[in-house]
Amino acid sequence: MAGWRPARHTAHPLAALPGRDLTVYGLRKFLRLALNGNPTILIPLYAVGDAVVLLTPLGAELRELAPKLVSRAASHRFLGYLDSQRERMLGGGRQSKVPNRPELVARHGYDTKYASHALRLGRQGVELTMTGRLTLPMPPSDLEQCLAVKRGEVDFQRALALIDAARAELADVIDTGRGVLPAEPDRDAVNAWAVSAHRRHWAEHGL
Repeated sequence: MAGWRPARHTAHPLAALPGRDLTVYGLRKFLRLALNGNPTILIPLYAVGDAVVLLTPLGAELRELAPKLVSRAASHRFLGYLDSQRERMLGGGRQSKVPNRPELVARHGYDTKYASHALRLGRQGVELTMTGRLTLPMPPSDLEQCLAVKRGEVDFQRALALIDAARAELADVIDTGRGVLPAEPDRDAVNAWAVSAHRRHWAEHGL
């Protein structure tokens, strides 16, 4: 959630830390992805504790804007991302010819990472749609089940059944219109804040 001007590439010292996968977006792109319900983008809005490495005053305002950003578009995105991960777990999709993690397939009989992501997306999609928030870390029972799948402690058929059950629940929530999320995000409020945030940032830095 850093960067206020569009850039092709942004370097950040945190990227050099071991085991850390860092992507930095300009604010306009971040907001566009959030308004579209991108699950990866929405996660930082609900992160807590040690998961928040740096939080500026404007970053805090952005997190408070979450109810204006999130809509039922996110529900559909979570479902779509789940389907993509499930398809790749089954060996389909764009990466079907060259599996990303053949060692996992050899060890467990399926790509456990794709499976755990699919299960997580289903559970989180339901929670976000029904409550308007994400609990991070995930609730203990959901977290442990996702981790068990990721570690290969759940056989393929059981993992697939868990994913399909989570998918069915999310699809039902969407189809029946249940939950608290609005049909559309509050684009006027988001745009007004974005303009204000840019102006304040530019004024602070003499731009």
